[in-house]
Amino acid sequence: MSASMVRATVRAVSRRKILPTRAALTLTPSAVNKIKILLQDKPEYIGLKVGVRTRGCNGLTYTLDYTKEMDKSDEEVLQDGVRVYIAKKAQLTLLGTEMDFVETKLSSEFVFNNPNIKGTCGCGESFNI
Repeated sequence: MSASMVRATVRAVSRRKILPTRAALTLTPSAVNKIKILLQDKPEYIGLKVGVRTRGCNGLTYTLDYTKEMDKSDEEVLQDGVRVYIAKKAQLTLLGTEMDFVETKLSSEFVFNNPNIKGTCGCGESFNI
């Protein structure tokens, strides 16, 4: 695995209702387009892998890496020609989450709108379930 490639921000979803889906993770059109751009010059990679690890003041943080193969325990999300794999440790954490890509004047990052989050840290990098 390579090092994490982009920054991700955590947002607890309390004001906006996310519709329940059968997919563990849904991608916005903005996220799909960004993933296509990231993978277009990297034919050796088959998609992105989303995971979680213990970090930060609130417990967990997301990881995003390029992946060359799907592990047996990974869950595959295929949407609009883009493949995202969810690591086993992150599957229950991400259930019902929407992955977005947001660009502002100061940053560009993937944002996970997760209805399962009970709390986040002040900087938005870590969360707890």
